[in-house]
Amino acid sequence: MERERLQATYVGGPTALFEWCGFRLLTDPTFDPPGGKYENGPVVLEKTIGPAIAPETLGHVDCVLLSHDHHLDNLDHSGRNFLAGVPHVITTVEGAGRLGGNAVGLFPWQSIEIPGADGQVLRITGTPAQHGPANFSRGAVTGFVVARADGPEGAAYLSGDTVWFDGVAEVAQRFPIRMAVLFMGAARVPVVGPFALTMTADDGVRAAHAFSEATIVPIHYEGWKHFSESRDVISRAFEGAGLSGRIRWMRAGTAIDV
Repeated sequence: MERERLQATYVGGPTALFEWCGFRLLTDPTFDPPGGKYENGPVVLEKTIGPAIAPETLGHVDCVLLSHDHHLDNLDHSGRNFLAGVPHVITTVEGAGRLGGNAVGLFPWQSIEIPGADGQVLRITGTPAQHGPANFSRGAVTGFVVARADGPEGAAYLSGDTVWFDGVAEVAQRFPIRMAVLFMGAARVPVVGPFALTMTADDGVRAAHAFSEATIVPIHYEGWKHFSESRDVISRAFEGAGLSGRIRWMRAGTAIDV
């Protein structure tokens, strides 16, 4: 694969493989089969779609970019087992403390450099994320900006579980983003509250305006019962905003060039 070619393969839920500059990066690993129910205190989540690619067939992964470790729709049981075989796991500071081992935590705007086999180096920067309303905490979450260490041009943004807020807008002000991977679906958990915990379709439109040069790649909008907005809802919002040409959908198990 050419060094500048950015290829993405959708595994399912929040999990996707990104290949760029000789690196293979995986977002929030979720590899459990469908049908499981996951209890976390009063919250019960139900998985409806399994992974399109089994972890044992995924091949070598250089780094896992884990938005947070404490919600099972972002790191399920099989996904947690997968972490042990990956050289680098980048996540929140709190999450790294819980995971230990190969996990490294980043504060917002803190960066780490990952060297590759062919002399390439990626710089991964933690970005602010807000997992619901400003006055309600669901635990620490992070997003990421991934760029070559020799310059930020053509960087990729991975939002993690966040709603639209000033912290996301600041990412757009700081970095020239070529691809924005947005965790969408307007996740809602009634026992927690009526509000969205991830980006709504309208949030996605705001992000598309902010990241004005980026291809928008929705992710984490299906596969679990607590998502309240489908692909159709997201598509209609982008069409209504005149942004249909900016959005790129991934098909499970199939690699695409972004």
